[in-house]
Amino acid sequence: MSHHDEFQIETTAVHAGERRPGPEGSVVFPIYQGTVYSVDEGTDYHDIKYLRLNSTPSQVYLHDKLAILEGSEAALATASGMAAITAALHSVLRAGDHLLIGDTLYGGTHDFITHHAADNGWSYTFVDPHRPDTWEPAKQPNTKAFYVESITNPLMRVGRLGEVADFTTEHGLVSIIDNTFATPVNFQPIKAGFDLSIHSATKYLNGHSDLVAGAVMGSADRVNAVRKTLNHYGGSLDAHAGFLLARGLKTLALRVKAQNANALALASALEAHPKVDVVNYPGLESHPDHEIARALFTGSGGTGDVRHSGFGGMLSIRPAGGLEAAKSLCELVQLPYSAPSLGGVESLITRPAVTSHGGMTAEARAAVGVTDDLVRISCGIEAVDDLVIDFMRALDKL
Repeated sequence: MSHHDEFQIETTAVHAGERRPGPEGSVVFPIYQGTVYSVDEGTDYHDIKYLRLNSTPSQVYLHDKLAILEGSEAALATASGMAAITAALHSVLRAGDHLLIGDTLYGGTHDFITHHAADNGWSYTFVDPHRPDTWEPAKQPNTKAFYVESITNPLMRVGRLGEVADFTTEHGLVSIIDNTFATPVNFQPIKAGFDLSIHSATKYLNGHSDLVAGAVMGSADRVNAVRKTLNHYGGSLDAHAGFLLARGLKTLALRVKAQNANALALASALEAHPKVDVVNYPGLESHPDHEIARALFTGSGGTGDVRHSGFGGMLSIRPAGGLEAAKSLCELVQLPYSAPSLGGVESLITRPAVTSHGGMTAEARAAVGVTDDLVRISCGIEAVDDLVIDFMRALDKL
């Protein structure tokens, strides 16, 4: 689809990257399960059609679709979100390099940095994405990159992302952002000035809780460097999982808009309930980053793109009554599954201290506000009234 910029996100999600006509006239792009293809003389190693080299027809098709949705030149699908994160970092950092990184992160990212950065010869400094005045003092002569999340997990903070992009441009650093929670429906980081955007495609991009995948988007040069790195580490995505991911992408906009609306309604209802002490959702005026989030996610986000539409489908709360109340709430709700992960069509509820951030020490969790009584909610696409009523009934029983 050559004129995708003319269309709204719902249309783009369906038609981006599709072949017309498709192979053998197929409307749905088929699965190329084969791993062996003929090779022309003189072909570069990384351009050989081979599944591990991320260059088979199924993979190229998926990459085209991902890139168009994120508003980037190129994209790469990976075997998991962590494969996307680690390949992106390895493509940028060398032994002796230094990384600036946001101080509130997905637990897997935090664990990778704190456990393996030194193994790779990297040093790092955690910085507050809300305090631009602290970034330059933290920068070192060997600093090469700045890594942040668009919406942090699990406190739903939104940093000064536009200023992060400006700072990295000014200082010649590579800007990397995990855009999993916002999705390209709400925010397109490449258009806002970031170099690389990362997703756990397991979550919203797929949206059906039935595969594990990751994605990296950015300029052709940057993504090609990530792909060559991934080719050596072997984290390629299986063809069948890629087929399911491409299918999930077609309903991305519809799902995320419903999840945006459900999360805002549920967060508002929970904020008003006497048995809830804290609600973390950037769509609420009470949230400390509401004005930043509103500028980034519901306007043009500095890109001039009218696709941006909401604050995401994730929120977290601390119920009155502490840990026991948090445990009880997870058991009393009827619609959300008590399970980790997020972004699926079904609502999920979990305590990050024992799931997504369970690999962190208690001290590290406390330092970033991930308390034992924190409950994270991933809103699905259920009818909003049903979802709100379910939580109200559960809270009334506490």
